Amino acid sequence: MRGPDCAKKQRELTHEPFFTGSSRGLPKTCFHIFISPPLEPTVMKPESATILEEFLRHSDTMTSEIEQDAEEMLGVVPFIFRTLKERPHLFVLSALADFLACRPESLDAKTAELVAMTAAAASNAPDCLRVHIAAARKEGASREEIRDCLVIASVIGKTAVQARSLRIFEEQLGY
Repeated sequence: MRGPDCAKKQRELTHEPFFTGSSRGLPKTCFHIFISPPLEPTVMKPESATILEEFLRHSDTMTSEIEQDAEEMLGVVPFIFRTLKERPHLFVLSALADFLACRPESLDAKTAELVAMTAAAASNAPDCLRVHIAAARKEGASREEIRDCLVIASVIGKTAVQARSLRIFEEQLGY
């Protein structure tokens, strides 16, 4: 939707929040979000493109709020934010999707951080591991809980290396 049709549709839209999150709450940035350039209608349905345009219109200004939310939640602004925010639309969508994935309603914050920390360890992602150990501590995880999750991650990591390596070994040398 371009030109007069797009402008008309944008005037018709209200600036009311259309995504209010769950009872656990979402980052405050979800509530005052307003893309340019407009998305081509061939990319998605025009109605969806209009909604997305409305959502991302102010993504440039949202990046600092997302950083503040991340620092409050994790105790640090993730290193990757520095580069990702060079593309504000992608950054906003990615950061909010990550938040929703890492803070599901079915898990309390401590458990979610222990899971994220364990996944970071098993994925051999030391920077993420540092962030999520600190965040797990911030959410009340004990030294013992963190240690035991890291032991579980190391078993999974070891098994993944063994399975992959032994499969290639058998493919190359036969069984």
